[in-house]
Amino acid sequence: MDMMIDYTNLLEISAKRIRNAKETFIRSINKKINWNSRLIGIKGARGCGKTTLLLQHLKNNHMDLVSSGKALYVSLDNIWFAKNSLQDLVETFTKNGGKILYLDEVHRYEDWPIYIKNIYDDYPELQVVFTGSSLLQILDARADLSRRPVMYNMQGLSFREYLNIKTGNDFQELSLEEILQNHIQKAFDICDKVKPFEYFGEYLKTGYYPFFLEGLDTYYMKLEETINMILDVELPLLRKIDIAYVPKIKKLLSIIAESSPFMLNTSKVSGAMEINRTTLISYLKSLTDAKLIASLYKDSRGVSSLQKPDKVFLENTNLMYLFQGENVDEGNIRETFLVNQLSYNQIVEFSEVSDFFVNNKYTIECGGKSKTGEQIKNLENAFIAADGIEIGIGSKIPLWLFGFLY
Repeated sequence: MDMMIDYTNLLEISAKRIRNAKETFIRSINKKINWNSRLIGIKGARGCGKTTLLLQHLKNNHMDLVSSGKALYVSLDNIWFAKNSLQDLVETFTKNGGKILYLDEVHRYEDWPIYIKNIYDDYPELQVVFTGSSLLQILDARADLSRRPVMYNMQGLSFREYLNIKTGNDFQELSLEEILQNHIQKAFDICDKVKPFEYFGEYLKTGYYPFFLEGLDTYYMKLEETINMILDVELPLLRKIDIAYVPKIKKLLSIIAESSPFMLNTSKVSGAMEINRTTLISYLKSLTDAKLIASLYKDSRGVSSLQKPDKVFLENTNLMYLFQGENVDEGNIRETFLVNQLSYNQIVEFSEVSDFFVNNKYTIECGGKSKTGEQIKNLENAFIAADGIEIGIGSKIPLWLFGFLY
């Protein structure tokens, strides 16, 4: 006879966390997820709000099932799993009428792809939603999950989302084409309701990660804890990097932070770090996947695992202020913001004639309000993203408006 395991404690924690979920703001990705799919995966950098998203969705849509014990949220780093297996939980949960299972921090469970695949195949009556680190690799050789889950990527807050939180507005996303072709009208519509520069500076410093909602006095401390957790725990766990080499990766991150964005001289950096070129490239790839840096290539379509990036940025502007304090370079901040907001849904490549080449079509040059179009005057589909202006003119577009892309 099968043993029924006791998971009462998990049910209690789940119900409590779901009831206490704050609903002051719900991320836009919530509307894009097909919550009816049988298997949903949400990847994203630590700290970007994945857990909150799950709890909010259960609270708003499945409170009846939560109350009856048929919907369960569980984090896979819970100590309960030290003595019990995920397989046992699923078996007992479904025998008790379980319908919806939300698994958070799935990467903390060894061999998770095999378990998720088996749950999907063996329990067709169960809906599973899982979240994990941006370092997750779905293509595990032993359990090819690639065809099964509907996968979504989650990023930190866009400037648009930040404005909505701070002002109570409901500004909608704009496509890149809307911004490039109709930026004057779009900027007027937004500026009728808010003054973007009242908020833009604080967004660049402390607006990317949702934990600013818990207070600004601890913001950078939490950001530093997040980075250390990624480097000390997630990289060794998910990239099998020897813990002894983590200090080297931290050193690389601080080198990048000191002069980001910068053109990468592999021999100089690998010499300074006393590692070979191949190791350096693999560390850069891991930092890129971990959403701590952004790497740009001249041609991103044929990038091999051993190709060095042409330009390296910190992933977002908040990281720049964490590492550099008030010594950040204004030009670097602008470029980092633009790459970050563009990269979520666009293909951004390094350009030798301007700052960025986007979607294999658009040239975008970044600068201050006095930036002229001299550099790009002979190029087709060329635009300037200019800081310090509320409304643009011609091909000169306010930089802040690119924060409405997602």
